[in-house]
Amino acid sequence: MNVSYVRGGFIALAVTASLAVAGCGADVEPKVADKPATTTAKQSQQPAPAEAEQPSEEPMETLVLVKGRKGVELAIQSAERDAGGFLTIRGRLTNSSGSAVTLPAEMRGDETEVVKHGKSLGGATLIDSVGKKRYYVLRDTDGRPLTTTNLDSLGPGKSTAVFMQFPAPPATTTEVSFQLPTFEPATLKLS
Repeated sequence: MNVSYVRGGFIALAVTASLAVAGCGADVEPKVADKPATTTAKQSQQPAPAEAEQPSEEPMETLVLVKGRKGVELAIQSAERDAGGFLTIRGRLTNSSGSAVTLPAEMRGDETEVVKHGKSLGGATLIDSVGKKRYYVLRDTDGRPLTTTNLDSLGPGKSTAVFMQFPAPPATTTEVSFQLPTFEPATLKLS
């Protein structure tokens, strides 16, 4: 047997084996090592979906309580301007009566585009008496109001979270009159 042939075969076999092991290790190890680091980085930057959807445990402060018909009340809890030029009002619509209440269709207003999208708070307006302007709930390109929709009824003592989005009045406007059909008007202070 030729020693150089055997030695060459062993060398070729050793080189092939080490390349195969190195090649496999290089493909597998970085993927395994990168996934936990990437996942951990993403998790630390963004809250988990379940955390983002859970309501906060602390009840929000009520800025204004507006009374409607048949024991229905709207507690406005925030009125926040954003950098995009919008004012978002958030609150809770509550049935304080002892029986189920069908929410009035008048709350959606009477504009044809809004009416065809069902019951909503699309009839809400803000009146800036100093600037002499009225602000309506914003609509998307299909005429849907940018507010809570599908508001049909509330059981006794039940409530639901609601929102309405308006164009923001100028920064100099610090107070507006909030009006929602079938509810009493209320003065709302803006920050």
